[in-house]
Amino acid sequence: MELTEALMKCAGKIETTMNTILPKATGMEGSLLEAMRYSCLGGGKRLRPFMVEQSSRLFGIEGDTVNRIGAAVEFLHCYSLIHDDLPAMDDSDLRRGKESCHKKFNEETAILAGDALLTLAFETLADKKTHSADEVRCNLVYELARAAGAQGMVAGQMMDLVAEGTDLHTEQITRLERLKTGKIFSFCMLAGGIVGRAQQQELTALREYADGFGIAFQIIDDLLDVEANSRNTGKPAGQDAIAKKATFVSILGVEEARNKAVLLIDRSIAALEAWGGEADHLRALGRYILKRPG
Repeated sequence: MELTEALMKCAGKIETTMNTILPKATGMEGSLLEAMRYSCLGGGKRLRPFMVEQSSRLFGIEGDTVNRIGAAVEFLHCYSLIHDDLPAMDDSDLRRGKESCHKKFNEETAILAGDALLTLAFETLADKKTHSADEVRCNLVYELARAAGAQGMVAGQMMDLVAEGTDLHTEQITRLERLKTGKIFSFCMLAGGIVGRAQQQELTALREYADGFGIAFQIIDDLLDVEANSRNTGKPAGQDAIAKKATFVSILGVEEARNKAVLLIDRSIAALEAWGGEADHLRALGRYILKRPG
């Protein structure tokens, strides 16, 4: 199966799973539930759930467990996008080619929708429908919490805000992007190892793949902010320059930043050496993000 077809197939399964898990919009809280569904369904490439699916495939794991973990990650990812777009953060009016949540509804509803999606992510992982083993569910909750919180994504977002208008060196930018973007990708790879009862050296390889992938992904995202337009990316372009954010692109320039992304993906692919054809989609995914249009 070609990568594009595999991505679409996974996205369809995740859409169905999320639609089943998400509460229906009824009652006085209906606008909250509607905002949650608006921000999750009908858009997005679902790269993070795809990574969960493919890391699980390395250990022969598939089915509802994988789909529910993928849905949980996507709930958390959508929460982060809602909050990133708020006026207090990136102040973005557009997301995935449509109005951002706070523009479609209002700021109060957007904040609560993000909060609800964040907690729904952990509720989904903790549910016995996701996995029958308590230890597996506990490890999934623990690893996602570490990836998403003050030692991961939220810390990276704080660094991103503090760094606006500040000159950072490459080590600081690497740490920022590893926390802000890379930690969630790392969870996605580790998830397959957790449900597959991977050995320590296998978990190390999964982390190495995610580490290079996550930083390269953010570099390409920064390049798109410079080179692409809103029609291609589904969000406003040129925002990094307006906010005076320090990125690999602003420090190294377009070509050197692109070269760095290529080297990082090469390193990620090399980390999959222990696996054969079952890792081909992960290898292809690395090459895909180097060329993604948005």
